[in-house]
Amino acid sequence: MNTTLAFLGTPEIIMIVVAVLLIFGPKKIPQLARSLGKAKREFNEAKSAFNDAVDEEESKEEPKKIAPPAEEDIVTDEKPTAKEEEKEKAKSESK
Repeated sequence: MNTTLAFLGTPEIIMIVVAVLLIFGPKKIPQLARSLGKAKREFNEAKSAFNDAVDEEESKEEPKKIAPPAEEDIVTDEKPTAKEEEKEKAKSESK
C-alpha cells in the first residue's frame, strides 16, 4: 500500500480532484498529466543512464588480487625449530 496517501480517505481525495478541476479546468488537466508523464519518463531515463554509467565504471575497476606472501618471505620473531635449522643447513649445503 502506498504510505504517502495512507492518511487520505475517499472524501479527501474527491475534494482534491474537485479543487484541481476548479483551478485548472477540464481542458488543462490532460496537458498537465501529459507533461507530468513526460517529466517522469525523462527522469527515469536519466536515472537508468546514470546507473548504467556507474555499473560500467565499477566493472572496469576490478579489484586487484594480491598474492599472499611466500613462506620464506614471512618474517617472524620466533626462533627456528631444530628441524627448520636442519632444513636450512641442508639447503645451504646443496647450493
